[in-house]
Amino acid sequence: MSGPAPKDSILEIKPYLPGKAVAAGFAAPIKLSANENVLGCSPAARAAYVSAANGLHLYPDSKAAALREALAAKHDLDPARIVLGAGSDEIFSLVCQAYLSPGDTMVQPQFAFAAWAIAARAAGARVVSAPERDYAVDVDALVAAVDAQTRVVFVANPANPTGTVIPFSEIRSLHAALPDHVVLVLDAAYAEFAEGVGDYEDGLRLARTAPNVVLTRTFSKLHGLASLRVGWGYASAELVDVLNRIRLPFNTSTMGQVAAAAALTDGDFVARSLSLVRDGRSKLEQLLRSAGLATVPSAANFVTALALSVDEAVRIDRGLAERGILVRALTNYGMPNAIRVTIGDDAQMHALERALIELG
Repeated sequence: MSGPAPKDSILEIKPYLPGKAVAAGFAAPIKLSANENVLGCSPAARAAYVSAANGLHLYPDSKAAALREALAAKHDLDPARIVLGAGSDEIFSLVCQAYLSPGDTMVQPQFAFAAWAIAARAAGARVVSAPERDYAVDVDALVAAVDAQTRVVFVANPANPTGTVIPFSEIRSLHAALPDHVVLVLDAAYAEFAEGVGDYEDGLRLARTAPNVVLTRTFSKLHGLASLRVGWGYASAELVDVLNRIRLPFNTSTMGQVAAAAALTDGDFVARSLSLVRDGRSKLEQLLRSAGLATVPSAANFVTALALSVDEAVRIDRGLAERGILVRALTNYGMPNAIRVTIGDDAQMHALERALIELG
């Protein structure tokens, strides 16, 4: 029986695989599989969300003017050059929809966030992955992968799923090597956790002046608003105008907009969240190494660890789940011997330590 046939490139897409959220036999497992903020969200953001509930019957502000103004004030930006998305994911999709056509190429590092390839292939483009060096982005390899058909290059710094970070001088070198018609997307979802690491920058300074750079940030990680799906991007006025032409109306909810704006004002919650990650990162690395795993240097709110074999990684992943602790296996990212673990609070880290000891 015949039926509608999708574009060939759609059938090449592997659906996104989220981190596990359920552990058999546990009503409330310890979830360290999705890099969420284990402290929850800002009380100010929660209060703003609740207060917005009286307007559930009203459409949200399609332009999210108040949130764009709040972001502009926070980061010294032009609000007209901010584009809002249902998470950073939607902005990735908008860029690919606008700048990739069948036959074009998108270039990304070897270990890349899965949403990029989904967005590129949905636009009919080919995806090329450049080799990495010690699980970190290799700028020379990225540049070598760019050809006459390349229209978009994606880089995350810090990277997901590895957590590694490269100096911003290397990002500048990458940008300088790209043709002017190639869009460079800098995914800075984990930017706040990397501040103070070497010469790290999130990319805003470059996006202020470069006509072909899109810098993306999110409220899902540091601010703990993952369920509300609010991401934002900054780029040239011309590029943002293009993205807004295809951005769906009302793509961010009223609750998401007001909660995100309120989150920007809560310095205490931000400070506590950053402190937990910065203090917990080295402790988690040591804990994982004590369990016989090798850790990848991280500048994010998670640590990726490497087992001696694929079987060992599977055993640890399953053994932790059987004890009510969920981590992220990275087989679908081409790292079958790796697991990724979100930095938790003291109680969660103690539970993880006990479980790893039991697993031997």
